[in-house]
Amino acid sequence: MEVSMFLNTLTPKFYVALTGTSSLISGLILIFEWWYFRKYGTSFIEQVSVSHLRPLLGGVDSSTPSNSNTSNGEADSNRQSVSECKVWRNPLNLFRGAEYNRYTWVTGREPLTYYDMNLSAQDHQTFFTCDSDHLRPADAIMQKAWRERNPQARISAAHEALELEDCATAYILLAEEEATTIMEAERLFKQALKAGDGCYRRSQQLQHHGTQYEAQHRRDTNVLVYIKRRLAMCSRKLGRTREAVKMMRDLMKEFPLLSMFNIHENLLESLLELQNYADVQAVLAKYDDISLPKSATICYTAALLKARAVSDKMIPYPLEKGHLFYPYPICTETADRELLPTVFHEVSVYPKKELPFFILFTAGLCSFTAMLALLTHQFPELMGVFAKAFLSTLFAPLNFIMEKVESILPSSLWHQLTRI
Repeated sequence: MEVSMFLNTLTPKFYVALTGTSSLISGLILIFEWWYFRKYGTSFIEQVSVSHLRPLLGGVDSSTPSNSNTSNGEADSNRQSVSECKVWRNPLNLFRGAEYNRYTWVTGREPLTYYDMNLSAQDHQTFFTCDSDHLRPADAIMQKAWRERNPQARISAAHEALELEDCATAYILLAEEEATTIMEAERLFKQALKAGDGCYRRSQQLQHHGTQYEAQHRRDTNVLVYIKRRLAMCSRKLGRTREAVKMMRDLMKEFPLLSMFNIHENLLESLLELQNYADVQAVLAKYDDISLPKSATICYTAALLKARAVSDKMIPYPLEKGHLFYPYPICTETADRELLPTVFHEVSVYPKKELPFFILFTAGLCSFTAMLALLTHQFPELMGVFAKAFLSTLFAPLNFIMEKVESILPSSLWHQLTRI
């Protein structure tokens, strides 16, 4: 009863103002959506709903478990999702002195970010240090050198360590940061290999005498593998690619369990340079494990091999028909340039971006409300009747529910509720 009385008090001017305001608001939303789509290539409403509204409506971030008492399966899935988003180390890292610094000298820009420096410092401390470094003075100096941020201080510490004894990690630091050419870096790595091989053999004999000797042997193994890997990379950069491939294969056979150096990815790079695609496929089949995180080298190599497999099937036909197509004569090219319109193929429109749903929705809403505003302005009485009939139909279920509630509840209780 109250709803019908309220609808009877509405005048045609109210409907005109309502539809006009709705049309104006939807038009402004349409203009903003169109501008945002032209500038950023996506819908603003869709982006906001995906980024902010979905978590509020029940979306759960896979990286943070929603309950502390999650099961083991949920914890494993969370760990898997985190590992997929892990920043993967670059196995093709350049030499800091011979290559990165050369880029800085030529361009005046720093190629390495603070994150790169921090990540490499963590790797150096993990691979080249152990708890027993304080027992040998040179290793104690190098332990501090790997933590030093100033490059000149690190280089000075490496020279200080070499004055005490032949220290493999000191040669590594000088080859990485002080050497200005690949040949000089290779010479220092060969000296590091001589010192590191001796330490490795001594620690190999003593590794079972306690946890301290076992940690030393693990450190010496990492140092030896790193030196041999970098020597193989020096050989590849100096043009001795086949020698580099042999060194990497021997290193992978000698230390098959040390996968953190990603030697197989350096091997893939060298095999691709030799265009030995059969061996690339064999290495990829061995290390392209679905349970391991994907690196850029693995993904791009797999994509290259798939593209080659397709192109090998499709290339012979155009080559067979190639003798039928002659070069374009210069005389006809000049004439055709004058005849053809200049705007033809000036800007490619492929692929066209599809309009987002919310732009189409707001365009339809704006058009519909504008049409209602125009009809209400031209035929106020008739549109008022239609509006009252529509609103009455819309509120009919609510009136029915209210009548049922009034019939069920006692009149005194209903009176108290209405007063509240």
